[in-house]
Amino acid sequence: MGQKYYFCKIMQAHYLKYLLNFKQPSGTSRGILTQKETFFLIIEHDGNRGIGECAVFRGLSADDVPKYEAQLQWVCRNIQLGKAVLIEQLGHFPSLVFGIEQAFLTLEHPSEFLHFPTEFTAGKDGIPINGLIWMGKPEFMKEQIRQKIDSGFTTLKLKIGALDFQSEWDVIQFIRKEFKENDLTIRVDANGAFHPNEALEKLKRLSEFQLHSIEQPIKAGQWESMASLCASSPIPIALDEELIGIFETNEKKKLLNSIRPPFIILKPSLHGGIVGCDDWINLAETQKTGWWITSALESNVGLNAIAQYTYTCASPLPQGLGTGGLYTNNIESPLEVSGGYLRYDASKKWDLSPLFQNHSI
Repeated sequence: MGQKYYFCKIMQAHYLKYLLNFKQPSGTSRGILTQKETFFLIIEHDGNRGIGECAVFRGLSADDVPKYEAQLQWVCRNIQLGKAVLIEQLGHFPSLVFGIEQAFLTLEHPSEFLHFPTEFTAGKDGIPINGLIWMGKPEFMKEQIRQKIDSGFTTLKLKIGALDFQSEWDVIQFIRKEFKENDLTIRVDANGAFHPNEALEKLKRLSEFQLHSIEQPIKAGQWESMASLCASSPIPIALDEELIGIFETNEKKKLLNSIRPPFIILKPSLHGGIVGCDDWINLAETQKTGWWITSALESNVGLNAIAQYTYTCASPLPQGLGTGGLYTNNIESPLEVSGGYLRYDASKKWDLSPLFQNHSI
């Protein structure tokens, strides 16, 4: 961990690097995760402190570049430029944009991490979420499924693509034998694991389980193949990684018009923060494309911002915001998962000591 300070007449800014440790190794089609690197941007002004999480996702985010930390240093040196100018100049660094948005929102609303006061932050309403099932041996996946269902989840999302297809098919069959479509909604996320030549056949086989949707069946960047799949798939397709690295509004329009996906999935840390997600949502709704929002393995600081923003968007679909319990050293927060909902317990306080215990502020 390290911190660096940059001073100016109006504000001072610094950042901290923090490693989040998974409670247990978590499998994706890109490998096994044991740690998640993240950064916290901290700005101070007139006695108030703003904190924003810059949750770069190594190996996935468009801003996973060698100069990432140098850009974060630049933000700190130039914090006096203000939120709007910084965001405009950092359009290709989505996690920095989101971190800046969070930090300035905290300054605008001095109550700790209260970005968008709503019925959600008042503890009067919750956000329906899907229960995330990580890849692993079939018995491990089945154990997770039982735990999520016992906890009250009515929508599950299964990561697939790491095991052989038949084993994963068997896991989904196991679920459907006990829980029919009206009782349990199933989403699957392939993370681009299928080859274009075999994807449609696999989607046909999976369709007998009445799945809600499948995320990114083939790798991103194959627009023609993806458009063909969206037109012919018996399972609605949701674009995920396909959106990464597309920042200009005209390019977003081009992608949506070319592929015509039933759904898109938005991650503020990967898609340009609140301003970037607002742009995607407006374009998607124009052509009647559905959408939902998910977290991208942020700590509770970033997850809190995503949740508060998501609630203001009023999507009726279950969201992908159930990642707060993944880490041994997460930041204690008012967020809690109960009965398949993400809720905010306003009586609980934030505990930032894991973040600052090795640093003076």
